[in-house]
Amino acid sequence: MAHAWMPGARRIRAGADGGPLQGGAPRAVWLTLGTAPGSVSVQSAAARLAAEKRPCHLIWDPTTGEIAQLISILRAGCALGAAEHLAPLTVPAARVPHSSIRGAEAADVNAEGRVCVQIGVLGHPGDPFTRGPLTGVSVIVNWLDSWGIPRRWPAGRPPDHYDGGPPADVPGPDASRALWALGGHFGASQVPGCASHGPGGIDTDLLTGTHIRHVHQRESRHPLPSAALAIPALELAAGMPGTPDSPVSHFRGYCQRGTGI
Repeated sequence: MAHAWMPGARRIRAGADGGPLQGGAPRAVWLTLGTAPGSVSVQSAAARLAAEKRPCHLIWDPTTGEIAQLISILRAGCALGAAEHLAPLTVPAARVPHSSIRGAEAADVNAEGRVCVQIGVLGHPGDPFTRGPLTGVSVIVNWLDSWGIPRRWPAGRPPDHYDGGPPADVPGPDASRALWALGGHFGASQVPGCASHGPGGIDTDLLTGTHIRHVHQRESRHPLPSAALAIPALELAAGMPGTPDSPVSHFRGYCQRGTGI
């Protein structure tokens, strides 16, 4: 069963979200919040993002496994195209100005997809978070599995981040709308129209590889025929002697007539 609120995650409801989803291929976007894991709690990070009206769906501390959810998966997030760092708690919260978002396209991608799950990781793009502990990653990925998000990265591995790299308002070469339309998993730097640097050169296989056990397997559309199933009653009738008038003999005769034996 797919849950709109991830089981086991701390619920910290944001006061606003990105509105209804527009439909399309389901996808998940991994982004970093520009702060080292353990330097701030997921509760504080959630409160800051909610106050600045740029909440993502999940906030995850990969070193402790703490996860907070701010928005139902059935609603759009607001983190794509916005600032990638958490302002210090001593700084008054302010809404991210629209001028920092690369055109209307960046705002629209937040709502694209049947689901478009945004996972904010406590980490920095210059230090890929997959180099450290990934406590709780299987819980997140299996929840994404339950919503039909395929374990593929159409744009490949997110690019490395360098402090002296291209300006933030220049999209990376992997920001392809054709790849985005396929659905699956993406780094924020691979989202069309977004000027994000994160999550940096993460090892995607450590997040969605085969070592992460699939819990939500799809049921087979072609169940085994009844002849291939072991039916205790038939096995009993085939192996037990009986008089001509016994229930076993009547049952055996019924089976033989029905199968043409």
